[in-house]
Amino acid sequence: MNLKDTHSSISRRIFLAGTAAAIGAQAIAGGKGVSSAETAAARGPIPSLDGPFTLPPLPYAEDALAPHISAQTMGIHYGKHHKGYVDKLNKSVEGQKYADLTLDELIVVTVKDPEQTAMFNSAAQAWNHTFYWQSMKPKGGGEPTGKLADKLKSDLGGLAGFKKAFAEAALGQFGSGWAWLVVKDGKLAIQKTSNADTPIAHGVKPLLVIDVWEHAYYLDYQNKRADYTTAYLEHLVNWDFAAANLG
Repeated sequence: MNLKDTHSSISRRIFLAGTAAAIGAQAIAGGKGVSSAETAAARGPIPSLDGPFTLPPLPYAEDALAPHISAQTMGIHYGKHHKGYVDKLNKSVEGQKYADLTLDELIVVTVKDPEQTAMFNSAAQAWNHTFYWQSMKPKGGGEPTGKLADKLKSDLGGLAGFKKAFAEAALGQFGSGWAWLVVKDGKLAIQKTSNADTPIAHGVKPLLVIDVWEHAYYLDYQNKRADYTTAYLEHLVNWDFAAANLG
């Protein structure tokens, strides 16, 4: 991965949300909410205005994904878990040799540095969670169209093939982790990663993700990860986000 080329237009201290939707700097500074339609309309980096890295706002209200994901789960998951990773990341980078890197640069570098496992975990979890929020939307689900639909058909056997493989990855991930729809070697593929690991650390482009850490679903589904995965695929998955990431 050529970081200089990839990030030539990105300023120092930008919290990247992968290819997530951009939130306007004025909205962040003012603490105002932004509608899901507005966030879906643009893509790009999220500016960090209040220090090295900031917690980006959710692209929808905490109760917007109910009844499939409750406001209680969203409040704890976003307000405690995601925020906690960002806070830990800021503490870990202060005064360190990687302090000048953007978030995704930090992930790529620290995954190769065994002395910086804690920094990698915080950075990758901050990135993964931001990407996860964008991978869902209120009244999601349905079917993709256009280029994405064509790629799903040619590479994964269509929507049904994708759902089967994606669910198997989500359910087959032992312990905590993530299941992803990615582009690898020019083709769509399904991957799963453990704990904080993320495709961008290995030069793979993600399109969608589901969080299968227990805190993502346990309040709403207890140990029924399969029901949570079905709800994600049938009612929450954001095909517009995936299509925008595919390009």
